[in-house]
Amino acid sequence: MRWAVLVFPGTNCDLDCVDVLTRLCGQQVQVVWHRETRLPACDRVVLPGGFSYGDYLRAGALARFSPIMRAVEDFAAQGGLVLGICNGFQILTEAGLLPGALLRNTGLRFRCAWTHLRLENANTPFTHVGRPGQVLRMPINHGEGRYFVTPEQLAELEAHGQVVLRYCAPDGSLDPAANPNGSVAAIAGVCNRAGNVFGLMPHPERCADPELGETDGRLFLDALLHAAPARALVEDATLASGGRAR
Repeated sequence: MRWAVLVFPGTNCDLDCVDVLTRLCGQQVQVVWHRETRLPACDRVVLPGGFSYGDYLRAGALARFSPIMRAVEDFAAQGGLVLGICNGFQILTEAGLLPGALLRNTGLRFRCAWTHLRLENANTPFTHVGRPGQVLRMPINHGEGRYFVTPEQLAELEAHGQVVLRYCAPDGSLDPAANPNGSVAAIAGVCNRAGNVFGLMPHPERCADPELGETDGRLFLDALLHAAPARALVEDATLASGGRAR
C-alpha cells in the first residue's frame, strides 16, 4: 500500500508518521512538499501535526492555500482516504474538507498531556478494527484544539455518525474535567459525511510503538491498512445518507 505524507513549512511530525508507517507497518511512504500540485500515486494521504506557517493568522489558515491542497481535495472527492492529525485536522477544517473549526484552548493555554478517548463510531475506514465505547489513551500537543460547531451543526454530526472520538475519563464516562481544551461535546475527532476524511487532535503516531510503552494509536493505522476500497466506502456512504456524499 502506498502512502503520501504532506509537509508544510512548520510541519514537525512528518518523520514520526513516516517512521511508524515504514518501520512498524511496512508501508511505502512518499513525503510530499506543499508546493507540489499533484499527489503521487497513493492509497492514503496523511496531513501530520506541527505548526504550518507558524500558525500565523490561525492554525491551518494559510496551509489550506498551499498548491498541494487542491490535489488533496480532488483525492478526497474521488473517495480517497485522508487522515489529518492535530495541525492536519486544523488544515482540513480550514479547507472545508471537515466540518467545524479548531479554536484556542479554554484558558488560552497550550496543552501537552496524555488523554483518554472514547471511540464513538467504529464503523469508519479509520476505526473499524475497534469497538464502540472502547477507551484509548493518546497524547495531545496543541494550543488551538478546541473543536467548535454550532448546536445545529452538532445535531447534524450526531445524526450522521460523524463524531468519531470524544475526550473522556479513564472509565469512559464523559467528565468536563477530562476535556483538555473545552471542545464542544468533548469532541476529539470527526469525519466527513462520506466517511473518507478523518481528523483528530490526539497523536496516534506517538503511541504506536511498543518501545514507547503505549500502542493505542495503532488502531487507526491498522484500520487503514485493512480498510475496504475507498470508492466502495463512498458509494456505501452515499446510499446510506440517501444522497450525494459530501
